[in-house]
Amino acid sequence: MADLDTPRLSGKKTYFRIDDDTVGAYAEKVARFFGTGRYLMWQTVFVTVWVVLNLGATWWKWDPYPFILLNLAFSTQAAYAAPLILLAQNRQEDRDRISLNEDRRRAFETKSNTEFITRELTGLRLAVGEVVTRDYLRHELDDLRTMMERIEAKIADEAAARTAARHYAGEAAHEDLRDPARGRSPE
Repeated sequence: MADLDTPRLSGKKTYFRIDDDTVGAYAEKVARFFGTGRYLMWQTVFVTVWVVLNLGATWWKWDPYPFILLNLAFSTQAAYAAPLILLAQNRQEDRDRISLNEDRRRAFETKSNTEFITRELTGLRLAVGEVVTRDYLRHELDDLRTMMERIEAKIADEAAARTAARHYAGEAAHEDLRDPARGRSPE
């Protein structure tokens, strides 16, 4: 069964064959030219010369005032320009469709690759398990350093307190020795 978007080939033989790509390329060139300032300038010059020659020249008026021949020329030009522009648009649409399909294919491949890399990273994390990382070790060493600093500070505070206590006790002992009444033991 043939696809619905594929036309059937007829059994008729053609005596001459027109290459669609060549006609399409020509149509794109014409459509691009119609969209330029150069075309508008040349058409304006042509119409101006046509009108001036037909209004001003008394002996050579091939197209008098309503300019029927000029209108016929414009109608013929429009009759050919419109299908050429449509053909160029169709070709552009085909290129856009191909580009879109290629972008979708690349996006699918990228998504597949990303999912594969994610699975591989997950597998590596599971395989590595509880291996110490540099950041984890740094954090633990910082915690240990903080704890050591607090212990050293407590030890220094206790040593200062003991020194102060000894110093206070030593001053009291010296005062006892200076005062004979205190220095005697009660017997």
